[in-house]
Amino acid sequence: MVLETMEAKLDDFNQVFQKFRSEEATKKNLKFILFLADKDPMTSRSWCPDCNVAEPIIYQKLEAANNDIALLKVYVGDRPTWRNPNHRFRVDPRFRLQGVPTLIRWENDGITGRLEDYEAHVETKIDALLSDK
Repeated sequence: MVLETMEAKLDDFNQVFQKFRSEEATKKNLKFILFLADKDPMTSRSWCPDCNVAEPIIYQKLEAANNDIALLKVYVGDRPTWRNPNHRFRVDPRFRLQGVPTLIRWENDGITGRLEDYEAHVETKIDALLSDK
């Protein structure tokens, strides 16, 4: 199993997302997008308590999977930026985020499954998202 990780912030999302969707990334068996709150550079902790809980569980599950996985981690900004109802990922028709963390399974250039903020830390739900349907 190989876990290939890319990171994007608001200002470079389009460029990194294109690379994620590129031919190299499509060679991976599974592709996921994980939307997270920004981290404090001093503490390396997110301002979002749910992200701090879910992130290590998600990584553990992805790393233990039997598939090669491409993971795009997308940071949505600081708390005031994220709270804006017109935040680009809230209004983007591809994602329509309602909370962070959100874990999305991305296949055939679209969403085939997702875990919202209130369930992204639940191991059985992550397992179900990882399994072939």
